[in-house]
Amino acid sequence: MELLTKELIQELLAADMAPCLSVYMPTHRKHPENLQDIILYKNLVRQMKESLLQKYSTGEVQKYLEPFETLAQDNDTWNHTLDGLAVFSATGLFKVIGVHKSFEELALVADSFHTKPLRQYMQSLDHFYVLCLTLRDIRLFEGNRHSLAEVELTADTPKTITEALGDELTDKHTTVASYGGSGGESSPMHHGQGGRKEETEKDSERFFRVVANAVYEHYSKPSGWPLILASLPEHQSLFQKVNKNPLLLTNGIAINPSSLSPDKLAKMAWDIMEPEYNLKLDSLVAGFEQARANCKGSDDYKEVAVAAVEGRVDMLIVEADRIIPVRITNLVTGNTQNKDLTNPKVDDLLDDMGELVMKMGGEVMVLPTDKMPSKTGLAAIFRY
Repeated sequence: MELLTKELIQELLAADMAPCLSVYMPTHRKHPENLQDIILYKNLVRQMKESLLQKYSTGEVQKYLEPFETLAQDNDTWNHTLDGLAVFSATGLFKVIGVHKSFEELALVADSFHTKPLRQYMQSLDHFYVLCLTLRDIRLFEGNRHSLAEVELTADTPKTITEALGDELTDKHTTVASYGGSGGESSPMHHGQGGRKEETEKDSERFFRVVANAVYEHYSKPSGWPLILASLPEHQSLFQKVNKNPLLLTNGIAINPSSLSPDKLAKMAWDIMEPEYNLKLDSLVAGFEQARANCKGSDDYKEVAVAAVEGRVDMLIVEADRIIPVRITNLVTGNTQNKDLTNPKVDDLLDDMGELVMKMGGEVMVLPTDKMPSKTGLAAIFRY
């Protein structure tokens, strides 16, 4: 399985080799619940087969589905699933992506890949990272308002101070001990000569700087998600001092993260993120309402389709769980036509329109139903 990044989504958006096959499904991490995953997967592949047979020969359909059937036999993939799985296939391209979010089951054959769920997952509106930092090691979590899951760190992300500093770690650092609190460390107690304390503090500063840079390069920068620091108060200030990650939030969880259960950590993280989320959401909705009042916004999909093909959509807001089986039939005029989703050329209008807006330099946000500023499934702010 591949790591989901903005670059991977761009690769899928750039694909121009119909038919494009897209599968989304919920998965399970543990046995025996994960036994049902392969059954659901095969049912979704069967749906795509029925769609493909409307247009292609049996031999062609078999060729298009061969990568999916190979994946069905890959026990390693099915034994290491997360909460959601997305699979994409076209001539010369096959991508398998696991994420920490349960997808609604969906199987689509169309002229382009269905990427709306991935774009919702990647957008930074309510997604974030939590970095749990001590003087000894780090742990990284990713989450949203619904869940928090630990991230398996890449091989080149240092997990401990020894990995980060290697030969630069002073021998005197090993004389540092921590006391207080059943969860692990509190303030460090230093023994011996005063110079040892200074060298230990320099080690800590170098460690935090290496961690800050690695987390930015490998996680924050590719995703664009905010970062919340969970550490002791004195480590908060030192990390902020050496940090150059613009996505690190000023407010952090100022407590020893080793003393927190995953549920408590998730609650404290969302307490910090929720004001940021609501502020972004309120600004987004207010921007649309103001644009519509000034005749520079609309929630009519026919009007928005015309604006999209003309490159006039600056911001498109689409509803996450709604699918509109309508196809833009003319990329010059923006004409649309109602279709059936089983048609192997038809995707969701909201997904297609989002891809078109992004290709034209606009921005797309995917929101849950209860946060949408309209009842039609979309809302657009025009450039002019």
